[in-house]
Amino acid sequence: MFGFGGGGGVKTLSPAEVHDLVAAGSVHLVDVREDNEWAGARIAGATHAPLSRLAEEAASLPTDKPVVFYCAGGVRSAKAVALSRQLGLPHDSHMSGGISAWAQQGLPIER
Repeated sequence: MFGFGGGGGVKTLSPAEVHDLVAAGSVHLVDVREDNEWAGARIAGATHAPLSRLAEEAASLPTDKPVVFYCAGGVRSAKAVALSRQLGLPHDSHMSGGISAWAQQGLPIER
């Protein structure tokens, strides 16, 4: 199972996989984009914790389910996994392609 202290690697999930996990209530989705990006569009139910403030906000991230990070294209979410690991948190998963790939696959976005 991803998300809780596996072997140390970054787990990259597709938008379709993330959609299914969110729909099943199996994960917490965390958007690490900046405030202006979040204000423009987001995935319903996601928590907002910008990468630029993630170290300060890390303690407030949910711990009862695995966290999956996402950003605009997948780069910052991978950095969020690395930062989480540096902080001693178990989060190891992010969504490939970010919200851009999510939207390209026709998955729902809030505005």
